[in-house]
Amino acid sequence: MSLKVQRIRARFGLRSLAIGFLLWPTLALAAPDPDRIAVNVDQAKLVRLPAKVATIVVGNPLIADVTLQTGGIVVVTGKGYGATNLIAMDRAGDVLVDRLIQVEGPMDQVVTVYRGIDRESYSCMPICQRRVTLGDGETYFKSAIDQAGSLSGQAATAGTK
Repeated sequence: MSLKVQRIRARFGLRSLAIGFLLWPTLALAAPDPDRIAVNVDQAKLVRLPAKVATIVVGNPLIADVTLQTGGIVVVTGKGYGATNLIAMDRAGDVLVDRLIQVEGPMDQVVTVYRGIDRESYSCMPICQRRVTLGDGETYFKSAIDQAGSLSGQAATAGTK
């Protein structure tokens, strides 16, 4: 083999190796973890567990709420940011499943406005409207919750007439 061919092969090999090292973290992170349940705050996800599940335990119910349905289906609802775990047991108390629940922030188009230390969140899909998000300023949070409660009460009253 000529020296020129050897150099070309060496360069190709080094480039391939460099590309492999650069892409490895991306490929490793792209693979979904079967032991992790990812859900957004204020959203729910259906997860299938073994049908003989009788008891569900959630490590921190302030982060996620889990409701067992018939047939081993559970509804996982994100309540607060962070991670907790879910343990599913059968009637004998044997652990069938032990999985991590990761609750993440909203994935829609959220605009965050800071007014000094106070924060306000708006959902902008396509028009920006108030959105109550954990971490918003107390006055903004309370005002948005009060308005939502008032609207809900009026709708319930109107529905009974």
